[in-house]
Parts: sequence; structure tokens; C-alpha cells
Amino acid sequence: MKKREILGLGFEWQVIFWLSIWLAISQQALGLRPIREKTRSWSDEWLFGRKQEAEVGPFSAWNITGTYRGTWKFLNSVNSSSKFQDFQKENGNSVVELVAVPTKITGVHYVQGVVVFHDVFDNEQNVGGAQINLEGVYIWPFRQLRLVANSGKESDSGQEDNNLLSNPYHLLGIFSSQVFQESPRDRLLKRKLSPVNEMEKHCNIEIAAQVSRVASSENSMHSNFKDRDGDKNYYYMEGLMESPGVGADGDCFSPLFLNATSVNVEVYYNKAVNYTLMVTFVSFLQVLLLIRQMEHGNTQSGAAKVSIVMIGQQAIMDAYLCLLHLTAGILVESLFNAFATAAFFKFVVFSIFEMRYLLAIWKATRPSNSGEGWETMRRELSFLYSRFYGLLLGGILIMYQFHNYMQPILLLMYSFWIPQIVANVVRDSRKPLHPYYILGMTATRLAIPLYVFGCPHNFMRVEPNKVWCICLCTSMGLQAVILLLQHYFGSRCFVPRQMLPEKYNYHRRFNRDVSRNTDCVICMTAIDLRQHTSDFMITPCEHFFHSGCLQRWMDIKMECPTCRRSLPPA
Repeated sequence: MKKREILGLGFEWQVIFWLSIWLAISQQALGLRPIREKTRSWSDEWLFGRKQEAEVGPFSAWNITGTYRGTWKFLNSVNSSSKFQDFQKENGNSVVELVAVPTKITGVHYVQGVVVFHDVFDNEQNVGGAQINLEGVYIWPFRQLRLVANSGKESDSGQEDNNLLSNPYHLLGIFSSQVFQESPRDRLLKRKLSPVNEMEKHCNIEIAAQVSRVASSENSMHSNFKDRDGDKNYYYMEGLMESPGVGADGDCFSPLFLNATSVNVEVYYNKAVNYTLMVTFVSFLQVLLLIRQMEHGNTQSGAAKVSIVMIGQQAIMDAYLCLLHLTAGILVESLFNAFATAAFFKFVVFSIFEMRYLLAIWKATRPSNSGEGWETMRRELSFLYSRFYGLLLGGILIMYQFHNYMQPILLLMYSFWIPQIVANVVRDSRKPLHPYYILGMTATRLAIPLYVFGCPHNFMRVEPNKVWCICLCTSMGLQAVILLLQHYFGSRCFVPRQMLPEKYNYHRRFNRDVSRNTDCVICMTAIDLRQHTSDFMITPCEHFFHSGCLQRWMDIKMECPTCRRSLPPA
């Protein structure tokens, strides 16, 4: 009896022993699997199950995916590390980009990210900020964020940037930096030459941070996110960044204190959409102004007074803006509709109205010859188009090669009134442009550059330059004032009389003793020669007309209404 009980007890102990071994092996194998592939265990359900079911209170699973802006500083007065002495500044700004993905382990999110430290190096203009790729976990029940940088691995940085920097805050910022500051080739070269690469080879970087949520009413300066409950909040993280060296080399740099606040991407989207609405409205106004100007100079003589260089320069500017907005829309798919609308209106201004007006001016200034055939006209027209699109493509190449001088190039492009001023003086043109067109185009052309380089909170993340904005407004304002003076006081009103060439005087004196025909053939009424000479005009062929009649006639044709002889400019 006792022997049978002992055998039965031994069999039970064997079952328990082998079951415990199987459980230990299975749990160990499960622990070796990647964190994103782990299954939920019964202990996890017991520990976090109630908290996940509730999803309220301090244990809700916050989604910390997004962009964070903040500062960094050394805990010590200076960087006491024996390595990487380039870290001489005590504090600076930082940008953190995080992407959090829920895992099968309840309470744990897998996190990938990038942290960019600005104001790190004294020669940051030649090196650029320090960018470090991170990965780790976010334990949301305890609001703990743990990140490490596996700096020794070689990876495709371009692919990581595509995966992480996926919101318009980064994409449009990178786009604007490439357009207004530096080329992608220069950015890549700076990245390769940066001392950060040496730091990544020899340092293990660890970040331990605590995440908290603060209502927007407590700090209106920070951006906010909407939580699941609908309350407007922004996330705030602060922690310590340490970098113990590999082996016995010591620390790479002293511990850093980091704090960052989330950026409200919705506000960023709204800024971009409002910008496109502004561009669309400005383009619509420019269409109305162009129609008004075309009505003002709808005759051949009126179109010939307008400078073809001035209209061509504005058409090239609108073509560039169309390409830029279309590229920005392709870059950020979520904003494609808004940017495509702005690009479409710029395309309408450039391709329909300005190109049509350009052809009208070319036809008016082209010497007419009835004997020319269609082949000659087609050849000259193709030459005009080839020059226009050649300048368009050449300007793109010039801006790409001299991108570091983008602001002086923009000042030169926005001097489009100068060709018209010079043409007015050379031709002695009379009122070629409507005042509404001069003032309206000057104001609408200033809208985009003043937003990009003058607004401190522009969505393109371009640093404001007040001096450049003042120079641009002064330059365009001076050009507009000169055009208005030419319109009301004559095209050569500011040129000294001694420098002007001989000009025919339509109000010259005449011999009153000689009998003349004193009827104006334009209005068919008599002319009182006893009045002041400013009331009537005399052509070189000795024909008399009322001043207003002949001036209106000369706006259409520069020839005598009586004998059809060519007339000099008034």
C-alpha cells in the first residue's frame, strides 16, 4: 500500500517537474522574440487588463506620435567629457520626432524617433545640427519613455527619414530649406562631415523621459493635441540623456537635460491651408488687374507702349510659383488639394492672361508687312517662345547653382517695373499702364515674399529677415512711385531738360496772318485760334486739331488724321 502511494506521488512530481520545464522554456523563447511580436500573457492581462478596459483617468493610452520642440542643456556648467570637445555650448534648441506603435504587450508601445540638437557646435553653419536616430519603448501606464541609439549600425538614413519625418511640419521645412537655403547635396555632405558621426561610432546613447499632459489653458504658448476624450491638451516630456562610452574610454559627453512640448499639427495644417487661400485670392486679384490693364491698352498703339520684358518677367515669376506650389502639394499628400488649387490659379495667370498679353505686345511692336507669309510669322513666334522658355529653364539652373544668394536673386526678380520705367523714358510713352494695375500688382506681388520672409510663424519654417523685407518694400514702392509720376506728369518728368533730346512741340506758335482751315476733322467742329495754344495742337504737316481730340487719336494711331503722315511722340 505504501509502495503504491509512493509510486503515485512520484508520477505526480514528474508531471509537475516536466510541466515547469516546458513553461520555463516557452517563457524564455517568448522573451527572445521581438517586442512587436510578443503575445499577451496571462500576467499582462492581470496587470494591465483593467486599465486598458477603462482607458480613462491617468492610465489612458496616450498616443505620443508627433513632433516635439524644446531645449537641451548640460547639467554641469560645461561639457566635462574628454571626447568631442566641439560640444562647448551649454544649451540650445532641439526637435524630437516620435512614432509610437502599439504592441501585443498591453501597456507597451514600440517607439522610433529622431532627435535633432541645434546650437551644438560653434561652426554649426558649416556642420549643421546633430541628428540622432532613436528607438525604444513607451510604457504608458507609468508614462515612462525609454530610448536608445544603436549608433554602430549602418542604415539607410533616407529610408528612415521617409518613415519618421512624415508630417508637413518636417516635410515642408525640409522643402523650404532646400529651396531657400541649401541643396540636398550640401545637406548630405554636411551630414557626412559632421562630428556627430564620430559620436555615433563610439557612443551608446540612452534617454529616460517622463511624459505628462498639460491643458492648453495653462500655457497658451505651446501647441496642443486633441486627446481621445476631446479635450485640447499638449504633451510635455522631460528627461535625461546620457552617453556612457564603449569600454573604458569614459563618457562621450556630460549628461543632458531635455524638455520638449508637442507641436499641434492641426494648427500647422491650418496655416498651410490659409496660405494657399491667400495665394488663390491674390491670383484672382491679379487676373482682374490684368483684365483692367488689357482694356486700358486694347489698341495696337496702347499695347506697343507696354514693355514686353516687364510682362515676360512677371510671367516667369508666376511660372516659378506654380511649380513650387505643385511640388509642395506632391511632397505633402494630405495638402495636395490646397496646394494644387494655388498652383492652378498661378498657372491660369501665367499661361492664359500673361502669355496672351505678351503675344499682343509682341504683335503690336512687330513691324507690320503685308507681304510676310505664315512661315515667317511662325518662325518669329517660335523664336519668341524659345527665348521665353529658355529664360525660364535658365533661371531654374541659376537659382540652383546660386541658392546661397536666393534673397538677392529675389530682389532682382522683383524689380520687374524697371524695364517699363526705362521704356517710358526711351520711347517717351504716354500713360502706358493704368494706375490701378501699378498699385494692385505692387501690393499683390509683395504678399508671398513678405509672408515667407517676414512672418515669424510661417509654416515653411523660414527664419524671418526684416532687413530684406524692408529693402523689398522700399524697392518696389520706389518703382511704383516713379511709374505714377510718369503717368501723371510725363514719362520724362524726372529727367533734366538739358539731357533730353529735341522734341516736337505740338503747341508751337504759328503765323496768324496766313489763312488756314480751322475745322477739326476729328470732331468736325471749328477751332478758335484766338484761344491759348494749349487748347489746340498743330502737327508737323500744318494741320490743326483740338488737343483732346488729337491725343485720343494718337492713343490709337500715330498718324495724322488728315494726310496719314506719321506723327512724332507727343
